[in-house]
Amino acid sequence: AAPQPQPAAPSAAAEDRAVPIRGIRKAMFAQMTAANAVPHFNFCDEVRMDALMEVRQQLKQVALDKGLGKFTLMPLIVKATSLALAEFPELNASISEAGSELLVKGSHNIGVAMDTPHGLLVPNIKDVGSLTLLQVAQELSRLQADAAAGKLSIPDLKGGTFTLSNIGNLGGTYTGPVINLPEIAIAGLGKTRPVPRYDEAGALVRQSIMQVSWSADHRVVDGAMMARFSNAWIGYLEKPATMLLTL
Repeated sequence: AAPQPQPAAPSAAAEDRAVPIRGIRKAMFAQMTAANAVPHFNFCDEVRMDALMEVRQQLKQVALDKGLGKFTLMPLIVKATSLALAEFPELNASISEAGSELLVKGSHNIGVAMDTPHGLLVPNIKDVGSLTLLQVAQELSRLQADAAAGKLSIPDLKGGTFTLSNIGNLGGTYTGPVINLPEIAIAGLGKTRPVPRYDEAGALVRQSIMQVSWSADHRVVDGAMMARFSNAWIGYLEKPATMLLTL
């Protein structure tokens, strides 16, 4: 008779282990615990990115000629955010410790969340409203390089007034971002994807669409303000030539 198969020897069970929460992860623990005590609300929309992608293609070589190795969509998005904040300055704010005042910030210090070897960090580009598009791109490039090398300074991480979190880099579409205290609003940017949409004439066309997910502090921001801000921001991205009027 054929030999009967023998049962496999049981493998050793994997052991549980305790991983200390230290450093940046500990700071994130405290930050997110505090932020989740704030009543958030979410607002989502989509952006047609075709025109902005065309502008990026036109500027890539110009940026390269001026010493910038890589020109992405993010500097354009950061600049559009600053222009929209100029129209809705109360979103560029924090709440006083006593909760009695909304502290509207004069500078647009726009943070860009970065996945680094040391964890999630949010360095910010200082005073975006006073910078040219090229200067925004150069500063973003510096922050990304320093983040990857673990060389971000304390000033790079302090003083932010509004945050952009680009989950699209990892393939995500929708998110529910948590406010980066003491700020009162944040955007989660999804991956830009080609999808079918109807144009103004009713024809089915291919468009490049990015989803945006906003979160805001509902104690001082209502849905109408967030929607109007989002519409202004989308307007700059979908018709990037309009940014020239205020640059």
